[in-house]
Amino acid sequence: MSAGFAAATGDGLPPEGDAEQRSREVRAAFEGLLQIRRLTNRRGGGDPAARPAEWELRQPLRAVALALEAAKRPPSALDASGARVATGYRVAPGERLGTVVVEWLGPPGSGAAHEAEAALTACASALAPLGWDALLYRGARRHRYLEVEPAGPAD
Repeated sequence: MSAGFAAATGDGLPPEGDAEQRSREVRAAFEGLLQIRRLTNRRGGGDPAARPAEWELRQPLRAVALALEAAKRPPSALDASGARVATGYRVAPGERLGTVVVEWLGPPGSGAAHEAEAALTACASALAPLGWDALLYRGARRHRYLEVEPAGPAD
């Protein structure tokens, strides 16, 4: 029996089973998230679906992973031994509270590092209309990543 829906963070096993079923689960979870936003983000004017809900601010890793999966960005994946077997995003906790880091990773020789800037830019574009600021950085050994945090209030 399933333990329930969990958005792909890029650190899990490759999805098993029916891709259409997974797509329906992601769509339902994302629609639920948007409904939570509509019901809880009533103050401040503007589109309540364009700002993270309180739940997302407490669990940004889960919220960002769901947003990326709903935007049809592919998650990376690991096999049972922990070896990376799929190219895609990986969402991990950021150094600062309330932030996450999004990387573009793949198996050795996959070319993921060469795709990273364009792929991460696409991830940032998927997150921006949902109220997440995603800044592209280059770290050690030219490794690119996004630092993602809730967008500040509109001026």
